[in-house]
Amino acid sequence: MELQRHETRDVRSSPTKIWQPVRPEVGGKLSDVRQQLHHAAQFGAAAGISYLEPEPDDAHISLEWVPSLSGLFSRVVPARTMFRVGVTPADLSLVIVTENDQLFAQYRLHGRTITEALEWIRFNIAVLGADPMRYTLTRHYVIPRHDVAIGEAFDGSDKPHLEELERWLANGALMLNSIARPIPHAGEVRCSPHHFDISMRIHVTRERTIGVGLEPGDDYYDEPYFYVSMTPQPASAQARSRPLWGRGTWHTLEWVGAVLPGSRLNSASTQERQVREFIDSAVSASRGLALQD
Repeated sequence: MELQRHETRDVRSSPTKIWQPVRPEVGGKLSDVRQQLHHAAQFGAAAGISYLEPEPDDAHISLEWVPSLSGLFSRVVPARTMFRVGVTPADLSLVIVTENDQLFAQYRLHGRTITEALEWIRFNIAVLGADPMRYTLTRHYVIPRHDVAIGEAFDGSDKPHLEELERWLANGALMLNSIARPIPHAGEVRCSPHHFDISMRIHVTRERTIGVGLEPGDDYYDEPYFYVSMTPQPASAQARSRPLWGRGTWHTLEWVGAVLPGSRLNSASTQERQVREFIDSAVSASRGLALQD
């Protein structure tokens, strides 16, 4: 079967550096597109699994939100021509880029299966000098089930919800990078292909850290939400004694942390400020809890 390297569609090249208003009432309708995107993101994680030196915290398989490409991309894979593998949510496409994030190939997943996409990636990375048979989708973690994992084709026809999910991911990366920049000892802003959250970690002491992130939805909240969590976790009563701004609340079921579900966001013009106030208050509360012992 002959595989096309390029399709007529092209990734967007205008970086988004401002908050994009989201629709709080739509957050609970993103479950299916979120799960499909989660499975599509595994193609990027697979690049790290297949070609990069393993790291204890799985940093080698983490993904980066690249504003200029409006997508989640792997770390750089060394080959005759270096490349990254990613997925763009709005059109549910796989994208391979080379040095300086130059587009090499794009593959819309709508109507395609995981097996077909795997063949497409192997064909294209071979052109770039990588051993295609080293590229594997075998992974050491489990993600939520979706029918695409058992041979069903991806369905990218729900463009309004895919675009809404993209806005959430772009906003999350924008907010977290803004917060991390001035904080000493803040880690990279990355997306975990396991939990599928975009997050960063703040080291308070050698043993205590604060995690700040955007989760696009999970078993706890079937909608996107911002969160701030602590390691080790405090007692729930201690956490609830600390006030939160921006309509945030303390989550205490199975884990303890501050959360701001998307459905609680205010009007478009105040959303960014509200999220920032929530995160600032939650990080401050978490620092206090971490240092009080």
